[in-house]
Amino acid sequence: MEKKDFEAWLDNISITFLSLTDLQKNETLDHLISLSGAVQLRHLSNNLEILLKRDFLKLLPLELSFYLLKWLDPQTLLTCCLVSKQWNKVISACTEVWQTACKNLGWQIDDSVQDPLHWKKVYLKAILRMKQLKDHEAFETSSLIGHSARVYALYYKDGLLCTGSDDLSAKLWDVSTGQCIYGIQTHTCAAVKFDEQKLVTGSFDNTVACWEWSSGAKTQHFRGHTGAVFSVDYNDELDILVSGSADFTVKVWALSTGTCLNTLTGHTEWVTKVVLQKCKVKSLMHSPGDYILLSADKYEIKIWPIGREINCKCLKTLSVSEDRSISLQPRLHFDGKYIVCSSALGLYQWDFASYDILRVIKPPDFSNVSLLGFGEIFALLFDSRYLYIMDLRTEKLISRWPLPEYRKSKRGSSFLAGEMAWLNGLNGQNDMGLVFATSMPDHSIHLVLWKEHG
Repeated sequence: MEKKDFEAWLDNISITFLSLTDLQKNETLDHLISLSGAVQLRHLSNNLEILLKRDFLKLLPLELSFYLLKWLDPQTLLTCCLVSKQWNKVISACTEVWQTACKNLGWQIDDSVQDPLHWKKVYLKAILRMKQLKDHEAFETSSLIGHSARVYALYYKDGLLCTGSDDLSAKLWDVSTGQCIYGIQTHTCAAVKFDEQKLVTGSFDNTVACWEWSSGAKTQHFRGHTGAVFSVDYNDELDILVSGSADFTVKVWALSTGTCLNTLTGHTEWVTKVVLQKCKVKSLMHSPGDYILLSADKYEIKIWPIGREINCKCLKTLSVSEDRSISLQPRLHFDGKYIVCSSALGLYQWDFASYDILRVIKPPDFSNVSLLGFGEIFALLFDSRYLYIMDLRTEKLISRWPLPEYRKSKRGSSFLAGEMAWLNGLNGQNDMGLVFATSMPDHSIHLVLWKEHG
C-alpha cells in the first residue's frame, strides 16, 4: 500500500476506533494482537512500558514534586533516591522535607541555612546518632583519679569539672584529657562553683570561702551559718553570693567584702539548693532581666526577688504535696522561664510567669528516678542502675546507659549533668563532651561521655 493511501486508511480506522465503546475497543485490540507476529508484539511491549511508566517527578513542576514528597517518610525518601539520578536530585533538593525529618528526630534547625544537600546530610547524621541512642551505644566512660577521700562536691562548666573532697582539697579537671589543671588545699567541700579566676566553696564546717586558682590563696571567708553549707551561687555583676545551709536559712553576702547583707528565713528543713538566675518572662511580680533567687529544701521551693532589693520577701512557695512523706529531689532546674524539680510523684514543671504547674511527667517506676537536666526536647534522668534520656515531646524514655554501683548513704555520692545545650535539641555539634559525672566509693569520679559519631 502506498504511503498516501496508508495514511488515509489509518485516519479512517482511527476515526472509527474512537467512536467505539470501551468493550468494542478492547475486542478490536485483542483481534489485532492475535494477528500480530513476533516483531509487532515486541514493538507493542516496548511502547507499553514507556506509556505506562510515567516519571511524574520529571514531568511535574518542582513545587508540586516537593508537595508530594512531603507525604513520604524519610526512610522511603532515601529508598526513592536510588530510583534514578533525577529522583535523587529532586529529593535531595527538597529542603523542607529534610528539615522536618531532622526536627522530628529532636534536631535543632537553623532556618537560615537553605542548602538542601546540607539538610539531607544532617538527617543522615541525625538518624545515626538516634540509632546509637536507641541501641544504647552513644556513650563511653572514663574515670578521674586523684583524691584520697570521699568526693562530695561537683560542678561543671565549659569542659572543666571541679571536684571538692573530704581530703581538704579541690581540683579542676580538663574532662577531654582527664588531666588535673589545678589542685588547691581547702576545707571539707559540700558545694563548689568556679570561674576562670576563682573558686567558691560551701563547707561542712558551716562557712563559705573564695579561693584564687593560680595561687591557691583564700581571698574571702564568709562566716555566719550555724550548719553545713550545701549550696552556693554567685554573680559578679551584682557582687552577690548566696548560700543555702543546714541551719534552714539562705544568706546573701557581698561577694567582694564577705559582709552578710541579709539572712532569708522561712525554710523548715535543710536548704540543699540555691540558684541565682535572670528572669526571662514578665509577670505581675517580676520582669525580664530581674535577678531571681530560688532556694529549695526537702519539701518546698521558695522564690525571692534578689536583684530588686537585698531585704526581699519571698514571692512564692512551691510544693508538690502537703504530704510530708513526699520529698523533693535536691537537683533543681531553673532557666528563667521554667522551674523543674522531681519527687516520688513525678517530674514537675512550673511556668515561672504564672507559677502554675504546666505538667507532671510520670514515667514507669518514677519513684526511684531523679532529675539531672531538663531542656526543650530532652530530659536527662537517672536511678540506681541507669542513666536515662527522655523525649519530652512523647514523655517516653528513648535511651539508657548502665551506671556503676555508687554510695547510697546519706552523705553518699554526688551526681552532675555535663553539657546541657543538647537537651534543647541535638545539632550534630553539641553531642560531644561530658554527659554525666558521679563520685565513687573509691574516691574516683566516674564520667559518661558522648562517643564520636563515627
